[in-house]
Amino acid sequence: MAVEWTDDPRTFLARDWDGLVEADPDAALFHSSSYLKMYWEEFGADRLQIALVHDGEEDVAAAALDFRNGTATWLGGFDVTDYMGPVGRPEARDRSAKELMGSMATRADWRRADLAGLPARSPWLSALRVGAEDAGLVAEIVEDGVAPFVRLPSSYDEYLERLPGKLRHEIRRKDRRLRASFPDVRLVDATPATVAGDLDRFVDMHRSSGGVKGRFMVPGMELFFRRLGDALLPGGRFRVAFLEAGGTKIAGAVGFRDRDRFLLYNSAFDHEYRQVSPGVVLLSELIRSAIGERCRVFDMLKGDLPYKYRYGARRRPMMRLRLRRS
Repeated sequence: MAVEWTDDPRTFLARDWDGLVEADPDAALFHSSSYLKMYWEEFGADRLQIALVHDGEEDVAAAALDFRNGTATWLGGFDVTDYMGPVGRPEARDRSAKELMGSMATRADWRRADLAGLPARSPWLSALRVGAEDAGLVAEIVEDGVAPFVRLPSSYDEYLERLPGKLRHEIRRKDRRLRASFPDVRLVDATPATVAGDLDRFVDMHRSSGGVKGRFMVPGMELFFRRLGDALLPGGRFRVAFLEAGGTKIAGAVGFRDRDRFLLYNSAFDHEYRQVSPGVVLLSELIRSAIGERCRVFDMLKGDLPYKYRYGARRRPMMRLRLRRS
């Protein structure tokens, strides 16, 4: 095996590693070359470095990094990309991690590495730590928040029955209250023809929120969302869904269909309708929809926010691998 480094962004297309993402059961859409290409084009990197691990003529693993002021991080940004790190063929994972860390150790352009976005149970986390220590680096794993998720059964009724009685009662009560006020409420999805206007509505709702949430949708972030929609919605991987009542979209969410998982990326609601809890009903309807699409996991991604646990989510620790030279 050997590691090839390049700073040429054309590599995202020329050496497309989306096939490695499909082969890696622990990978997500965030690891794909197509997603990372869009991230790099919108948010950039001080020094983009793409590492390709190949065995003979075959690429068996890939990772994209950013080197800033002597610190190496995965490309993706802590606030934008929930899961980060390398991807590759499972049978080559341990050797690939060893080669990648060994090659990292020979580079003189970093003093420390802060490699976040790795689930605690990811095989890559332990493989990278072993590889780093074998290369003479000092490795430390620290917790970096959580990414709650819900394991989905085969029916929505079964999902509700699995919830504690108090949570189940709250979801049903708020659903009844909203439908009493808006009998025609329904879940609607953006299409390639409507996505531009639908994202206008979503951005307006997001910016009307207070605090950090309201400040998240800066112009650069808005453009990134629009590019994701243009690239991924026609193929069904990007989803923009709304709860519509009385002809008005009162709550919206953006997410990804990713194999047997639905990833809830972001959500917002019209605060004029706060009294009927549109956000609560929207998420319960998205869970119902995910079950109908035979998803096994409803992933609420990073953030230890109380509302996630009202839907029966479990904590999944996220970790960061910190490296320094001995």
